[in-house]
Amino acid sequence: MKYALVNGEKEEATKGAKGVCQICGSELIAKCGEVNINHWAHKGNHNCDPWWENETDWHRSWKNNFPKEWQEIIHTDENSGEKHIADVKTDSNWVLEFQRSHIKPEERRSRNAFYSNLVWVLDGTRRKRDKLNFHRVLYEFAIRSDDPRFKAIMGQDDCKLIKEWHENNAFVFLDFQDTDKAGNPIVWFLFPKIAENEAYLLPVSRDYFVELHKNNKFDELVENTIAPFIKKLTHKEEVKVEMEQSRERERKARMDMLLYGRRARRF
Repeated sequence: MKYALVNGEKEEATKGAKGVCQICGSELIAKCGEVNINHWAHKGNHNCDPWWENETDWHRSWKNNFPKEWQEIIHTDENSGEKHIADVKTDSNWVLEFQRSHIKPEERRSRNAFYSNLVWVLDGTRRKRDKLNFHRVLYEFAIRSDDPRFKAIMGQDDCKLIKEWHENNAFVFLDFQDTDKAGNPIVWFLFPKIAENEAYLLPVSRDYFVELHKNNKFDELVENTIAPFIKKLTHKEEVKVEMEQSRERERKARMDMLLYGRRARRF
């Protein structure tokens, strides 16, 4: 953890300091060394939040974009009383989870259900081949998109990270530490799976992503850009399915006519 309660205040770990866990109230010990980043830890192997993962510089670089008051916020389910620590929770109640380590599908679904307004930011550089495969499918399997802002690809199963996160009912952003043509850092929004063999992506400036959340305007990106395109894709897929069903009905009708004609000629 980055923060513990020291004399009732959220404080970062310093050598020799002791604090109290925000979620369970037990004693925390400051871990300060040259290998791992400074952090707080429970005594022994105890961890009161099973969703928590050891933090890296990547985690901290993301969290440090946001006010201290928004970091490591306890979120409680009103019905069950279940508690977890959100990496960041904004004033507009968006929860940002910065995920680097592998996460099982059932835990991902549990988090999606626990946090009603959840945004995942995934470290796309954790596995060596994820970034290479992402850029390969992005350019080798690109298909035409009606809007140049969006990238459409086939062959998304060739990118393990997309395959793992494509069917998700929360917002997912992939951080490959990419830059745009001007050298500005970007993240990639992965649209939820709509078509069986297509994936859609939207490059978003990292600074813009952060500023939207800091100014409580992330809903504008959702309402003005993401939601309309999802609606458009959904309609496109519905039309495609209807056309396929219509062709199937026509095929069956032709087969019925052919079979009926054969039977009629017999008699």
